[in-house]
Amino acid sequence: MIVTKTEIPDVLIIEPKLFGDQRGFFLETFQVERYQSHGIKGPFVQDNLSRSAHGVLRGLHLQSPNTQGKLVSVMRGRVRDVVVDVRLGSPTFGRHVAVELSEDNRRQFWVPRGFAHGFVVLSDSADFFYKCDAPYSPRDELIVRWNDPAIGIDWGIENPKLAERDASAPLLSQVERLPRYGEV
Repeated sequence: MIVTKTEIPDVLIIEPKLFGDQRGFFLETFQVERYQSHGIKGPFVQDNLSRSAHGVLRGLHLQSPNTQGKLVSVMRGRVRDVVVDVRLGSPTFGRHVAVELSEDNRRQFWVPRGFAHGFVVLSDSADFFYKCDAPYSPRDELIVRWNDPAIGIDWGIENPKLAERDASAPLLSQVERLPRYGEV
């Protein structure tokens, strides 16, 4: 597999090795020792799959104080996936990394604990799969406004379809209970 470090430490783009021929393909989506050697420790305790239509934007979501790390990928379709460092005191606080994930490029994106995460669907629809290293905790969920000008994300789409909770989410500067750098 090819692991690409991004400008934010610990945020990784992963390209699993693909074995294919005229019959189809095979790839490992996770192998504990290999991923641990790149700092993705796990263990993973929950897998999730969502399907979304073109233009749907989900995010920016995180949990605090019970944070989650996520290994995300797209099984069908194409998305722009974004992570934002929201750890108070981090040297990269408020910065983001965006990557395209698709059924064609088979990339994975490692979203470390303490980062807000979101994606927008660029294809007709997309099946988005993610492994979590902690269970979902509704009482710990936080949302940061998807179009916060202080973050400046180019989502690559006009007028995304949003859930009410995402559309009315606070700006990063207004979110309470953010995780602290060095504590997640």
